[in-house]
Amino acid sequence: MPFILSIETSTQVCSAAIHHRGKLISSLEVHEENAHASKLAIIIDRILKETKTEKLVAVAVSSGPGSYTGLRIGASTAKGICYAANVPLVSVTTLELLTYQFNQTVSFDGLLCPMVDARRDEVYCMVTDNQLKVIDPLQAKIIDGLSFQNELSNNKIAFFGNGAMKCNRLIKHPNAFFFDGFYPKASALGEMAFQKFTNNDVEDIISFEPHYLKEFIAKTARTIF
Repeated sequence: MPFILSIETSTQVCSAAIHHRGKLISSLEVHEENAHASKLAIIIDRILKETKTEKLVAVAVSSGPGSYTGLRIGASTAKGICYAANVPLVSVTTLELLTYQFNQTVSFDGLLCPMVDARRDEVYCMVTDNQLKVIDPLQAKIIDGLSFQNELSNNKIAFFGNGAMKCNRLIKHPNAFFFDGFYPKASALGEMAFQKFTNNDVEDIISFEPHYLKEFIAKTARTIF
């Protein structure tokens, strides 16, 4: 039977899900900071056992942008399972996933802007219409009082994702609407992945890397004398 395992680790929430022909069978989420390395394998093993899934046809993973460490853990885990099970890898960008989730749950007559936190006043974002056609492509953007003012002058814009709520103090406009509580989920990832798998839109497992957008900057301790 065509089961797809989905893995989502691009933000602070770690999740995994099993879908059958795009229909959700089971999912688990862990809402803990820095829990991906210790919890991802556990929740994958648990949902595989609970659903008695023995044969996968693909593994899906969110490709970013997002947490550097989280994306590395998700991608390496997904690739390892693909090698072991001899199945293809499907990827979906985090912002596409967020936009799909929003469009499935909220009726909004305007543009959509998913935002993933990139620290300080910077976010990873893009803008689409409500048919999910890309208006402004994925980018890392520093938000200030002038951000999106041209677009907002002619359109309502829905801002959502874990980077959105920190921006409502900077983006001031009557056409700006902020929606809290949206984060990328494996339970939705599997729905998108099934369509890509059906169209044979799969990744090269050897060369696949997450879409980081920015280089990783290691945090170093500083000693003050």
